[in-house]
Amino acid sequence: MKEEDRKRIEEILDRIVCPKNFKCADNGFENLCKARDIGLEGYLDCLEENPTACLFALSFGSGYLCRCPLRVYLSKALKK
Repeated sequence: MKEEDRKRIEEILDRIVCPKNFKCADNGFENLCKARDIGLEGYLDCLEENPTACLFALSFGSGYLCRCPLRVYLSKALKK
């Protein structure tokens, strides 16, 4: 991972409160929640089975969008 990506991730971690205590970051982003990029800036399509349990899930139509800044960055910038 590039240094600029590490810095951006640290900035994101410093400004958000994570109800899951940053479990994704603790394991090196190996166990991320399921989401996919659908081309919307700042949002992903949430593919989790129980998205209502997530603070960052936003009900949209018949599904949910992920608006977690860290997850969005990882998906869009690092293709994770």
